[in-house]
Amino acid sequence: MEMKFDIKGMHCASCASIIKKEIAGLVGVKNIDTNFATETAVIDFDENQVSIQDMNDAIKKLGYELVGDQGHDYDEHMDHMAHGGMAPSKADKLRSLEQQRTKVRFALPVALVVFVLMIWDIITQIFPGLPELPIPTELFNMMALVVATIMMFWVGSAFLLGVVRFIKYRAANMDTLIGIGTLTAYIYSAVVTLFPQIITTLKLPEYTYFDVTIVVIGFVILGKYLEARSKLQTGEAIEKLIGLQAKSALVERDGREMEIPISEVRIGEVVIVKPGTKIPVDGVIKEGQSSIDESMVTGEPIPADKKVGDAVIGGTINKQGAFKFTATKIGSDTMLAQIIRMVEEAQGSKAPIQGVADTISSIFVPTVLIIAVVTLAIWLTIGTYFLGFSAALSFGIMAFVGILVIACPCALGLATPTAIIVGVGKGAEHGILIKNAESLEKLSTVGVVVFDKTGTITKGSPAVTDIISIDKTMTDADVLELAGSCEKYSEHPLAEAIVAEASKKNLTLIDPTDFKALEGVGVQAKVHNALVLVRKPNPEETDIKEVSLLQKQGKTVVILEKDGIIRGLIALSDTIKDNAQEAIARLHQKGIKVIMLTGDNQAAAEYIAAQVNIDEVMAEVLPQQKAQKIKDLQTEGHKVAMVGDGINDAPALAQADVGVAMATGTDVAMESAGITLIKGDIQKLAESISLAKATMSTIRQNLFWAFIYNVIGIPIAAGILYPIWGIFLNPIFAGLAMAGSSVSVVANSLRLRAKKIS
Repeated sequence: MEMKFDIKGMHCASCASIIKKEIAGLVGVKNIDTNFATETAVIDFDENQVSIQDMNDAIKKLGYELVGDQGHDYDEHMDHMAHGGMAPSKADKLRSLEQQRTKVRFALPVALVVFVLMIWDIITQIFPGLPELPIPTELFNMMALVVATIMMFWVGSAFLLGVVRFIKYRAANMDTLIGIGTLTAYIYSAVVTLFPQIITTLKLPEYTYFDVTIVVIGFVILGKYLEARSKLQTGEAIEKLIGLQAKSALVERDGREMEIPISEVRIGEVVIVKPGTKIPVDGVIKEGQSSIDESMVTGEPIPADKKVGDAVIGGTINKQGAFKFTATKIGSDTMLAQIIRMVEEAQGSKAPIQGVADTISSIFVPTVLIIAVVTLAIWLTIGTYFLGFSAALSFGIMAFVGILVIACPCALGLATPTAIIVGVGKGAEHGILIKNAESLEKLSTVGVVVFDKTGTITKGSPAVTDIISIDKTMTDADVLELAGSCEKYSEHPLAEAIVAEASKKNLTLIDPTDFKALEGVGVQAKVHNALVLVRKPNPEETDIKEVSLLQKQGKTVVILEKDGIIRGLIALSDTIKDNAQEAIARLHQKGIKVIMLTGDNQAAAEYIAAQVNIDEVMAEVLPQQKAQKIKDLQTEGHKVAMVGDGINDAPALAQADVGVAMATGTDVAMESAGITLIKGDIQKLAESISLAKATMSTIRQNLFWAFIYNVIGIPIAAGILYPIWGIFLNPIFAGLAMAGSSVSVVANSLRLRAKKIS
């Protein structure tokens, strides 16, 4: 059987790898797929051979725990969430996040103060003439001991557990690396502070590394908190999607109407839908007709007219008219449930950039430890032979501590967060909201950008584009004025667009009389005692030359009748954004291919695409097919960015290598995307890509600076230059080198502020 679990304690790529390795090794486990971005695992196992308790026992000793089966029962899951319930796993994550926030509020100010003091100490080492801190060394060390103890054993408790698990089970992750470095610096410093005679006896330098412990833990715990908060927000898109469904349904049972929970609706049951209500499940209209707002699914702003035999979709809104329909899909089979499932799967398929550091740490930690131990052993054996035991022991301890201190991952911990902080801040200044480092990493490699049409390339609302007078006695203005007066009391989006156009042209609209909305047809009223009808064309009227031409351009055509005679035509369409053409041209300048993906008809899509110079059009694509189109492009080897604004775009936004949402669109689209463009300005997309490339370049440079000190410093700290030139890297300078790498990383990240993006 296959079951899905939340995993408590999984927070990095190596965690996911450890869990997968431990559980996959159990007899009866056929397959396991762990994903630390969503902190979940899908496990296929034989319940006759292995139990959930067995799997839990295998990973609990390592600090992880399977938390409740999510299964694949979307009916129960959706019903639970729709009634305001909170999954236990999310409640746990919120509590954990609050605990981390408390630690950050204490640790960050302390770390910043100590970091400034550490930098000042470095400067005074370089320029001896500058004033030193007006605090006696002994007093400063005792104060630092107290602060470092709190940081090490309370704030950094997770890192200590990482060390313990590494010793007991040989399972190393990022916590292990940080724990070993900070604990070594702390223990050495505490010993020489509490027992100063050791310094004299062993001829050790009067230097402590409390600042190393404090600063490393402070900044890393901040990074962990920001990561946890970002990961928790990814689940909000799912919750908002679930919240779109109706909570109840009005059905016919035993000859009477009754309201029941949505989970109790049965296939084949007759469901009644009244004006202004949500359609509860998918089905086919049995009786009546209406105009339904399907924008949450199709993205199209114009309501769809529905009649007997037409399909309706759960979660969409009935604008006007009452009807009955037969339920054909319920629970996990509805389109909304399928969209939810696709968003979950796509979100769970991604890996953050921090995985690189975690992967390195699994090799780096034991390597550094081996080097440190071997170095100490060499000094105590060979060194004793040449220098005597006391001197050899002094050099050996300094080498051991120096290696671990210089290998302490302060710069490694800062490499990504500092660049991301600067990059995200710069993006916000330019109207670009960035969710996480992963989004920047993916965006920097994008070669194909896929645009949804409505709300991204177009404005997302209908507007009058053409007015044609057929009656020779009437001008175009007369046609618009008469139609606007007839539509004055209508709430239909097309009517609102016609009235708005008339107002924009300062035409005088009068109050109609005998107004009547004709469901599925249009509106009728008396204007100046003449019977006026504004309606959609009949099937035989679509052959009229003007009607046919406008419809081929993807426009919606309405006919104006006065006293039973056609007097004119008005065409409406979703119009192109003013900056769309320039935005796409800037993408082309970067060598990026641009595709438009839309549910609109081929003619309308090609008409829009031609105006803005789009490379390829994918039209008449259903919402559930959009994510598959993105998958197809990825299978071909493309790195894909999806740009959209509607609920129907959410699966594609999540499936793409990076999703880009309009801030003018839906919350679900923004939650599913990694990048959000303020004010829906797609010109910012080209700037986003430039910013992503600059930020990732900075991160790579930072990683270089983080490791170059280790590559050069570790052999020197081990004493490789001492036999030749008598040069030995005292732990003081190991600390300086470690701090220097941190300063290099921070300074390099700050360079992003001055970089121009276009």
